[in-house]
Amino acid sequence: QVQLVESGGGLVQAGGSLRLSCAASGRPYSTWTMGWFRQAPGKEREFVAGISWSGGRTSYADSVQGRFTISRDNAKNTMYLQMNNLNPEDTAVYYCATSPYALSRTHTDFTSWGPGTQVTVSS
Repeated sequence: QVQLVESGGGLVQAGGSLRLSCAASGRPYSTWTMGWFRQAPGKEREFVAGISWSGGRTSYADSVQGRFTISRDNAKNTMYLQMNNLNPEDTAVYYCATSPYALSRTHTDFTSWGPGTQVTVSS
């Protein structure tokens, strides 16, 4: 299995920025896509962004496109999510995950998950 751990969450005012990191360990031989999901209390887990590990192709949810940027450092086995112009609707626990499918956006297609990191955006 791939072990994942997120970092970089915290409290930020609306309009501010945060950068999340996801460090992977183990042997991700079957990993084709890495992605970010988020979940607010009482809501379903929501796709945020994904990236092809080998080719760097990206995909974004409409709600974050233009504000968030996903990237990866293959040498460090680390994925990042740069979040700019944050608003209170972005408040959630953010999870990183891996999938054997090509640029999947469906949470059930992701087989390894980190424990999550809290992002809180105040008005």
